[in-house]
Amino acid sequence: MKSQIHEHKKNYVNIVSKKIALFAFAMTILTTSCKKEEKTETPVEEIKTEEVSGLKIVSDSTKVSWTAYKTTDKVAVGGSFKEIELKNTQTGNTPEAVLEGASFSIPVSSLFTNNEDRDNKLKTIFFAALKNTEMIGGALNFRDGKCFLTLTLNDVTKQMEVPFTYENKKFALNSTINLDDFGGQTAIEAINKACFELHKGADGVSKTWSDVAISGSVLFE
Repeated sequence: MKSQIHEHKKNYVNIVSKKIALFAFAMTILTTSCKKEEKTETPVEEIKTEEVSGLKIVSDSTKVSWTAYKTTDKVAVGGSFKEIELKNTQTGNTPEAVLEGASFSIPVSSLFTNNEDRDNKLKTIFFAALKNTEMIGGALNFRDGKCFLTLTLNDVTKQMEVPFTYENKKFALNSTINLDDFGGQTAIEAINKACFELHKGADGVSKTWSDVAISGSVLFE
């Protein structure tokens, strides 16, 4: 009888031990699984940026030059502006798309003719006779394959069609303005008086012309 009771207790202990072992094994698996889940990190999705295509203006490539005329033989006197700020350009695949609505401003102080005396006279006599000309301003627009230049000078704003070309990544426009259209007669008379002898031709007549050839260009890449 005692042996049977002992055997029964032994079996009970074995069953309990197995249950405890099974429970411990289950907890080990559960704990390990939880730890692995805690270490799992959600992968960060890579953000892809698309490169903007189209033409880009080469930095500091904008040029503006002009040609005025003196004497009755219409001798050319050339100059340029060393500072031009080009603003409000667009994104596009053609020069017209990029330059549509672009505006520019040119400080008169940046005028350059490679002749210091001439530069000084133009700044202090010619431009001084005009209104609000510390800065020359304008804009470009395109319609039906044509280029239109809006120019403000002497408090007068005019829009004119100007021929343009685009070759070897260079956009260029060339035209002629008449200073009389901008009320520039007083300024022409002032500079002609200051340069009276210099503007005399072989006929002895001193003359300063009111028409001025202008050109502008910009490079693309």
